Amino acid sequence: MTYLIDAWLDRPQPYLRILHRETGEVCAVLEADALEELRDHGGLDMSELTSNEPLVLKELVRNLFLFCYARALR
Repeated sequence: MTYLIDAWLDRPQPYLRILHRETGEVCAVLEADALEELRDHGGLDMSELTSNEPLVLKELVRNLFLFCYARALR
C-alpha cells in the first residue's frame, strides 16, 4: 500500500491527513492538538515532510500511524 501525506500546517486550524494513494480514502487525521503533542515529543520533524527520500517518508508515515493508534487507545 502507498500513502499520501496531506499536511496543512500553516493555517489557523492545522491538520495532517494520511490518504490511501489509490482510493483517496482518509486513513488517519491529526488535528491541531495532536500535531502540537507530536511536535512537543519530537515525533514530527518538518523537514521530513518535504523529503523526497522514500525511506524517510515511509518511516514518517509509520510513526504517524503508530501515534494515531496510541492516541486512540488512551
